[in-house]
Amino acid sequence: MTSERIAKRFAACAEQRRPALVTFITAGDPDLATGQAILDGLPAAGADLIELGMPFSDPMADGVAIQLGGQRALADGHTLKTTLGMVKNFRKNDADTPIVLMGYYNPLYSYGAEKFLSDAKEAGVDGLIIVDLPFEEDEELCIPALKAGLNFIRLTTPTTHDARLKLVLQNTSGFVYYVSMTGVTGAAISNYKAVGEAVTRIKAQTDLPVAVGFGIKTAEDAALIGRDADGVVVGTALVNAVATSLVEGKASATTIGAVHDLVASLAEGVRRARA
Repeated sequence: MTSERIAKRFAACAEQRRPALVTFITAGDPDLATGQAILDGLPAAGADLIELGMPFSDPMADGVAIQLGGQRALADGHTLKTTLGMVKNFRKNDADTPIVLMGYYNPLYSYGAEKFLSDAKEAGVDGLIIVDLPFEEDEELCIPALKAGLNFIRLTTPTTHDARLKLVLQNTSGFVYYVSMTGVTGAAISNYKAVGEAVTRIKAQTDLPVAVGFGIKTAEDAALIGRDADGVVVGTALVNAVATSLVEGKASATTIGAVHDLVASLAEGVRRARA
């Protein structure tokens, strides 16, 4: 049975008549200790679910901000093993907040897929978003992940037509991640109405929650997207908050607070999305 933390959290947010706030940070950015402190404080700041990015040297779907976040973490010696260690440390004090690992297949393949799934489950991971594994490759990781008790969350985009959407949803669990635009992370949303229509189209084919990401930067963005979506995903803005707080490339006294303050503002946005 897959982890139920994700389903429970979306259900709890729905009971509160609001979307869930899904926050993305890069594991180990800008260094392990600071990254752990940022991660540990996200729920208190207002995050409902957490996406923890697995640093990778060639993140093809990510814009410059997240690329640089990954480079900072890798330069500090971060590995997939330390990412799992961060989750394990987080679970010492938080047994309820869902954590989804997001990234690319190469590091998992190098780690050993079977060992990774076992170690991720043991650490307290709830799900995976693997950007470069389409449904045609389900036997590679998706099916084994589901058998190991991990949710496998799919991306769908404005170019995903109905016939393909049906196939994408077949083995999806946890939630559906709708990418609000074509291109990479960090751009701005230009058509909120189209995003809402896309969410409605996806929800007609699945009972899973639909979370929208890419281009959401402010509380106002979160409120607008949250009118239709079950979840609002924010990543680049949070990674940028880390970057702008650095002093000579290193964490400063303001780094942790900069991220948590932005999360608190975004949380306020989702709470007025349907007010």
